[in-house]
Amino acid sequence: MLKRRQFLGCLTALSGTYVLGGCGGGGSDAGAGNNDAHVVTAASSGTFYGINGHYDYRYTPAQIVTIIKRIGCSTYRLGCTDDPTQLNAVIKLAQAFQAAGLTLFVLIDLSIYDSNRVMFANETVAYNRGRSCAATVAAALAPYGVTMYECGNELTRAGDIILDPANAGTKAADFNNTNWPVMRGIIRGMIDGVKSAQPAAKCGVNFTVADIGASDALWNGMQPDGSSGHPTVRWDMTTWHNFEVYGDILNIGSDGAGPRFDLPAYCQAHYGVPFLLTEWNTGPEKTQDYRATYISTRLASYFAARKSKNIQSVMYYELDSGDETFGLMIDGSLLKQPYDAFTSFIAGHPDTA
Repeated sequence: MLKRRQFLGCLTALSGTYVLGGCGGGGSDAGAGNNDAHVVTAASSGTFYGINGHYDYRYTPAQIVTIIKRIGCSTYRLGCTDDPTQLNAVIKLAQAFQAAGLTLFVLIDLSIYDSNRVMFANETVAYNRGRSCAATVAAALAPYGVTMYECGNELTRAGDIILDPANAGTKAADFNNTNWPVMRGIIRGMIDGVKSAQPAAKCGVNFTVADIGASDALWNGMQPDGSSGHPTVRWDMTTWHNFEVYGDILNIGSDGAGPRFDLPAYCQAHYGVPFLLTEWNTGPEKTQDYRATYISTRLASYFAARKSKNIQSVMYYELDSGDETFGLMIDGSLLKQPYDAFTSFIAGHPDTA
């Protein structure tokens, strides 16, 4: 029923060097390639604690609202496209969340491939598909108070985008120059599609590992070959995924052995928009005791950095994974150690100031 993360068992951080197998990556040198400095602003309160779910959970919308309130989260992330089955399920959730005063953060889950898993022919074709899908999703959800959208999920890690999955993604040259316009087109299209239906909505673009080469290239209108003057991509929120094997996002490694750098601080300085960690966890192979400790440790680190690094939200992956690999529960039955660690930290550290 649920999509499962496949990459975590094949990635290891070793002495500052990332060793990935079939995972992905891309970018430009950390700290270089962008002179567009911004003033660091403090994140606002009220959306810091979040969690991931799926449109096809067996829980009813009312049950999800009850669970989200019980664990202390204010933000719930899930993905969909303009597929009627997916979108209708998300509309029902949006209605329930609006009534409950909770935030639904919607991932528009398009890739660089069409429904037959064929890559879009060019940037224009990709753009048109992205715009059409996102406009449909945003128009359908607008009446129910959804105003935050994530435009794509780990697109820089697609097999036709990353050149060598052994790289952490800090150089633009890590990416496929030929296929880059297709990815840029789908992202641009999704942002423009959302804005066409909801001009005031906020759009995020998603990256993972240490893909500042990708984020810089998109922001600055560059190709991986270093050429400039291409369409720029500008987003309202920088969103990132960080699993333990990638390293500490506040002190993450770059291509090769270093240097390490503070990724949220880098993004704030270069893009000047709020930073959202939209997926985080340890690996699926870890014990429940280990996961509980990891949850407590990471939440403490994120909470301490949320104002100085403009970290708007951290969204745990995930509520229910259907097994013991990631979630806090299985069909409503609690996985006690990670659940207690997650809920007790939130209860003791309210997101109020």
